Amino acid sequence: MKIIERQIKGIDGSNALLTGYVLDDNLDSEGDQTRPAVLILPGGGFLRVSNREAEPVAMKFAAAGFHAFVLRYSLVPSAHPTQLLEAAQAMQLIRNNAKEWHVDAQKVAIIGFSAGGHVAANLATSVSDDVEETNGYNANDVRPNALMLAYPVISAGEYAHKPTFDRLFGSVDSNTRAQLVEQLSLENHVDSKTPPVFVWQTITDQTVPVQNSIMFINACVKAGVSVEAHLFPKGPHGLALAVKETAKRDENGAVIPEFVQPEVQQWIDLACDWLRRTFAC
Repeated sequence: MKIIERQIKGIDGSNALLTGYVLDDNLDSEGDQTRPAVLILPGGGFLRVSNREAEPVAMKFAAAGFHAFVLRYSLVPSAHPTQLLEAAQAMQLIRNNAKEWHVDAQKVAIIGFSAGGHVAANLATSVSDDVEETNGYNANDVRPNALMLAYPVISAGEYAHKPTFDRLFGSVDSNTRAQLVEQLSLENHVDSKTPPVFVWQTITDQTVPVQNSIMFINACVKAGVSVEAHLFPKGPHGLALAVKETAKRDENGAVIPEFVQPEVQQWIDLACDWLRRTFAC
């Protein structure tokens, strides 16, 4: 495995970091072996980029045979569209370096957790295509081929996690805020350009209401977008892999038991199986 790092400069002068975990060819293969890739956007409410949803998740996808990339996007005070455009640049970097990194450029998925899920879904839908085009990107060239969402922030409306959107919007007047609420309520913008979707969440998520996932699922069904969804009966927000290694810990460093949910741990295998079927690999 090769570890690759690329700095990404935000439009506001902030810095993001793309870290790639690029698998070596199998020793018995002939010629260059290309593989699908997954771009991972951890959560953190734009206050932090969760380590629990970064490298541990990348290692799981790598173990399943996918190149994995983690984007540590800009945080507050950076506001929309900084994170969106950093994700666009990350996708562009992966595809532009596809030959060197042995990536199948037509099989690049994105997965977003919580706030990272909003950035991922924004890039995958077409609502912000004009923002990307204005900033020098061809929207179709940076759109992922598959979208995976883990307890995602989707809606800026009734079921919004308001602190996340307050940070994403930044300091704007009431008229601009109203426009952003409409633009960034992504359940209203699923269309034929949206790639196949995989989404999971727990019903008892007390931070980001499960209605975010349900509305996005319904939007996919209405738009004819292929969607696989898994709603688990219990577990808090931010489960990551739902195992001890990625569980939240208390002030004494002890694992918080509710962040280990055996029935939820299957989501990563379900996601990898879905990716193989989606990419026919």
